[in-house]
Amino acid sequence: MTAELFDYSPIVDRPRLTWPGGKRVAFYVGLNVETFLPDRPSTSIWPLELSPDPLNAGWRDYGARVGIWRTIDILDKYGVRASTLLNSLVTEKNPQIIKAGVERDWSWLAHGRTNSVLHTGLEPAQEREVLAEIVDTIESATGRRPKGWMGPALTETPNTPALLAELGLEYVLDWTNDDQPYELNVPGMLSVPYTVELNDLGLFLRGLTGPDFLQMVKDQYDVLRADAEHTGRVMALALHPFVIGQPFRAKYLDLALEYVTSQSDVWLTTSDKIAAHYRSTI
Repeated sequence: MTAELFDYSPIVDRPRLTWPGGKRVAFYVGLNVETFLPDRPSTSIWPLELSPDPLNAGWRDYGARVGIWRTIDILDKYGVRASTLLNSLVTEKNPQIIKAGVERDWSWLAHGRTNSVLHTGLEPAQEREVLAEIVDTIESATGRRPKGWMGPALTETPNTPALLAELGLEYVLDWTNDDQPYELNVPGMLSVPYTVELNDLGLFLRGLTGPDFLQMVKDQYDVLRADAEHTGRVMALALHPFVIGQPFRAKYLDLALEYVTSQSDVWLTTSDKIAAHYRSTI
């Protein structure tokens, strides 16, 4: 399937990619704004199968109640607009978050209905209905139709990109295999870089600390900037409010954004703008 969805294109063989203002690195924050069903398996801090499950469910819910607001304060401090990976059910459960994002002109990407349900096992007709409901719900709540998609846990079916194109979407984040956008073999659809490496959920749940996270952000930027002497690169930073929004971690997000936003060669942007700029070059 992947051979049909995209072609192999080594980055050293491509035309030079430039960013606005001659910047070397396009940087965006992928802010995962999610909701979870209490009776379904979901992202967990402890491998338990309980119903109710206060330990895991409470940990996740901290993000919507507290962590998101601490994260917003830090993004605001450095003038970073979120590229918001939004479960459509959040529009019903946590409308205050939607209001805060609209006020800040966030970009909105469709991220399934809930992260308790992976986007798999759907026949085309059923998937078309599911995707349309997700996209329409987000557009109604935010006033802006999503241009991008990332599936819950980066899941797709073989038909997802084509069905998204039918709905007017322009890019996906699920294929984390490049430092630049590229065209998919679906008319009108791009892949835009996301990251499962520089991702708070994977990093901190493997036991890394705040100082580790800060150093990794710095190293990621420094190496991409050096690489971009020849062609522009994308740096994504993936955040989950129930992880990075914990007080002892948020401190290091603040320091990381202080570093990145102080760089003269960085384009602080959104995934929407990265896709649009890349499209203008092809």
